[in-house]
Amino acid sequence: MIGKLAFVSMIGAGALTLSVASASAAIVCNGAGACWHAKTHYEYPPTAGIVVHPDTWQWGPHDHYRWEEHAGRGYWHEGHWVTF
Repeated sequence: MIGKLAFVSMIGAGALTLSVASASAAIVCNGAGACWHAKTHYEYPPTAGIVVHPDTWQWGPHDHYRWEEHAGRGYWHEGHWVTF
């Protein structure tokens, strides 16, 4: 019985860990309409004009955004990836 309880507890803890990890994902956009996915929450410079949305966010049919994915820590500025 104790072994089963420990196993169930491990499964529950693993599920909680996965849900917390997926909750930290976000869609990040700059003022020029470039958007990308971020798996980690970063503090962007205030002058970068970055807006962070929840991972479930979607732009509307008349919005002018585009996907510009990029690996690593940084943001798009005037068409260039700025690493910080």
